[in-house]
Amino acid sequence: MQNQFGETHQNMQTGKVPPQMNHGGHELFDVHEVLSGTIAALNQAMILRPHVKDPELLDILDRQYRFTLDEYNITVECFKTGKDPSHPTGSYKMKTGNDFIYGMKPSQPKKPIQNANEITDEMISGFLLGAAKTSATAKTTAALETTNPVVRRVLADSVPNCIEMAYELSIYQNKHHYYQVPQLTEQDMQQVLNSYATAGQPGLPNQQIQ
Repeated sequence: MQNQFGETHQNMQTGKVPPQMNHGGHELFDVHEVLSGTIAALNQAMILRPHVKDPELLDILDRQYRFTLDEYNITVECFKTGKDPSHPTGSYKMKTGNDFIYGMKPSQPKKPIQNANEITDEMISGFLLGAAKTSATAKTTAALETTNPVVRRVLADSVPNCIEMAYELSIYQNKHHYYQVPQLTEQDMQQVLNSYATAGQPGLPNQQIQ
């Protein structure tokens, strides 16, 4: 079909399409960003791994790497086929507790390093934390734009795992005073906590029958 400019356009597809073609344009670009970002995060973890000194951080890096690689593989599977991957999305489990240390302690000002020999566990855990946060945002954005139901579900199921990984890394950083968490005074905290109230369900008008 030609328009007034003589350009040929394909008719809009209606009805069912093959699973591998069941993707919208926004979905293709957003999932491309997710997969490219995941590869970058995995490559970064592999590059940083030899510089890790703390066995606990090395264990976190290795567990998160293996889990993320598996999620990457099943996302590629369903993205290419449009069908269910070889196995469902798993659920990432932390090894540590969830207790935070509140308050600020004096610390040295941070500044950029001058060479690779200055890389520390604080920096590495910060890189990993940033990658997990970025992945959570990218996957949420992609899931909201995804038309293929399988890909959307895999992306959506993966977001809580990114959150859990970021939480695990933030707890690790907090324990070592890399990431300090200030608190408001009790009076200010109570004022914020009590600034909202629940509401009952309103009486909705009856729907008119057509």
